[in-house]
Amino acid sequence: MAHPQITLATATIHNPDEPRHFMRIKPVHSRVHIRLGDTVLADSCNAIRLLEVGTDFYDPMIYLPPQDIAVTLAPVAGRTSRCPLKGEASYWSFAGWTPKDAKDYLAWSYAEPFGFARDLAGLIAFNPAHVAIEEMPG
Repeated sequence: MAHPQITLATATIHNPDEPRHFMRIKPVHSRVHIRLGDTVLADSCNAIRLLEVGTDFYDPMIYLPPQDIAVTLAPVAGRTSRCPLKGEASYWSFAGWTPKDAKDYLAWSYAEPFGFARDLAGLIAFNPAHVAIEEMPG
């Protein structure tokens, strides 16, 4: 559907129902290190960055392949959400972390994202409110 009053960014994925909601997936050209205190949760040279605009400019999120996760994550029971761009998210915790409440989460992923967001399939993003995310030269 054409929207003549809206300038759409190129190389982006747009919400079919709201073209002003869009995202861009880009490779991270550095090494990503994720820590929870002194515990290394992940170390990756294969991360991607998700940039998203919806009702606001959302903070960029970094997603990592599961093979680069250094700890065992456990699902957060009863916690899911749905994004019109990405699909249904599952949420994760870690035995070495104490959540604030039963639905708090340390990370999330999209096991089966929508086709246009397939680059996110199975990747893990960590909640920046709880972890340190560092980018270093690769």
